[in-house]
Amino acid sequence: MGIRLVVGLGNPGKEYERTRHNAGFWLVERFATANGVALRKDGKFQALVGRLDPAGAWLLLPQTFMNGSGRAVQMLAGFFKIKPEEVLVVHDELDFPPGVARLKQGGGIAGHNGLKDISQRLGTHDYWRLRIGVGRPPAGREGADYVLEKPPADEKSAIDATIDKALALLPQMLAGDMSSAMNKLHTEDKPPAKKEPEKNESPVKEPPKPVPEKKAEPEKKGLLSGLFGKK
Repeated sequence: MGIRLVVGLGNPGKEYERTRHNAGFWLVERFATANGVALRKDGKFQALVGRLDPAGAWLLLPQTFMNGSGRAVQMLAGFFKIKPEEVLVVHDELDFPPGVARLKQGGGIAGHNGLKDISQRLGTHDYWRLRIGVGRPPAGREGADYVLEKPPADEKSAIDATIDKALALLPQMLAGDMSSAMNKLHTEDKPPAKKEPEKNESPVKEPPKPVPEKKAEPEKKGLLSGLFGKK
């Protein structure tokens, strides 16, 4: 079973478009642009809506602010008879640092208001989630304030790189090959480890250099006979 609806979570308006809470918007907008899909405002669904092709997956950006995200999801999924397990919701995730993304179905919503509204309106947590890490706020900072701030350049760069990796795997997700997409997404790119010599391993020794042979000294007898001649 493939994915028939991809939902990006965020808040509408210029003041929010570059904030951490809009990571879901960022991915879906880039996917739409890469595939030549126009996202048009649909008053009926209260969202920006597009479709990959006449029989392809729907792309949805709710325009009701984060707390009301479930309304558009419920209406479009209900209208086109899309099951919860055919829905992929892309959202920001405090539990992962920038540069990390994870895919899962169901599970807790960790206080995310957009997910909370979607789960309430669909009556289940059993939809797919693509979680884009934005990192935890510093000690003493509220998460609600933190996600409504713009990430610094280095964090934004890490988030963009993660979105690139997820976008490359999105066709597999749409086709329903979740296990393969999950394995690739969850695999960290690490440089090859240098081989350390084992503790008990003795160092390689060079072969001993050949010792030059000493020339044999002539016997004394032969030397004397050479001097005085043979008798």
